[in-house]
Amino acid sequence: MMGQTHALSGALVWLGAVPLLSQDRLLGEHAISLSPAQLLAGAVVCAGAALLPDVDHHNGRIANTFGPVTKNLCKGIGALAGGHRQATHSILFAVLMGLAMDWLATHFVYGWWAALFVIVGFGLRGIGLDFEGKEPQSALADCAVAALAVYLMHDLDMSFVGFAVALGCLAHVAGDCLTPRGCPVFWPMTWRVEIPLIPRTDGKVERWVVMPLLTLGVAILTMRSVLGEIAARWLTTG
Repeated sequence: MMGQTHALSGALVWLGAVPLLSQDRLLGEHAISLSPAQLLAGAVVCAGAALLPDVDHHNGRIANTFGPVTKNLCKGIGALAGGHRQATHSILFAVLMGLAMDWLATHFVYGWWAALFVIVGFGLRGIGLDFEGKEPQSALADCAVAALAVYLMHDLDMSFVGFAVALGCLAHVAGDCLTPRGCPVFWPMTWRVEIPLIPRTDGKVERWVVMPLLTLGVAILTMRSVLGEIAARWLTTG
């Protein structure tokens, strides 16, 4: 699927999962309550992480996010992963990315913020922050807006980011499984999961059915989650 579809799917999955995070009967003492700002920050991070598996694509949307830096990074990872839609399109990759973010948060906080900056930048490129045919300008715009977004997050408790990153990666894998060729979900096993409900990437089904439905779902869940959290906090304090 295309980058914009993946980004939207990441945001949708995050907003759909948020209510589960606050349920005591499911998570017990691990249940968390997120503020509206945290909800939106999580959606941005999860949308960006939903493009991470395509870090194996030398000419994908995210390869151009930060110019030559991400271009060469994607080429290198693609070679290590065995090509596009191989190792990075798996449950193992999603789990490792989530654990890596948690490890950085504990042991290397500046690396954690740098990784968050990159992930947010991927999400911005995914939703269409670029200028067609003008790659230097697009990369600079991505850098500027990603830096602003990360700065706005710096006062928030972002302890949920590892979960958001893993969830976004899984959303990507699930989406690509709905297209021809599928994904090696259980890599290093080579068996691929393929349920081709979307016959062609960037085809009519994706462009005119999937993307509008995802956009509508994100809008509805954003309003429900944010307004619901505001109302709950008002009732608690009022």
